[in-house]
Amino acid sequence: MPNLSSVSELKEPAFADVLDAARQIRPYLQPTPLRRYPPLERLVGTELYVKHENHNPTGAFKVRGGINLVSRLSEEERKRGVIAASTGNHGQ
Repeated sequence: MPNLSSVSELKEPAFADVLDAARQIRPYLQPTPLRRYPPLERLVGTELYVKHENHNPTGAFKVRGGINLVSRLSEEERKRGVIAASTGNHGQ
């Protein structure tokens, strides 16, 4: 896993990165519902779906990023542990 020291080193994920992250996360979380949202559909004039991430154990999507990150740590990095500062539900 690369050690990123600044935001300037971040890059936009490719579609393959998203698929890979989904494979990493899938064993740990149940799929969350994807539902149509008629009030927004009327507002934007097209079919629209909303992913209900509030059905995750933490009540938010943030657990996905944490699982993805930790799953990519080397054995040595895992032995050193992980510290996550949070003022919200990511710290759960």
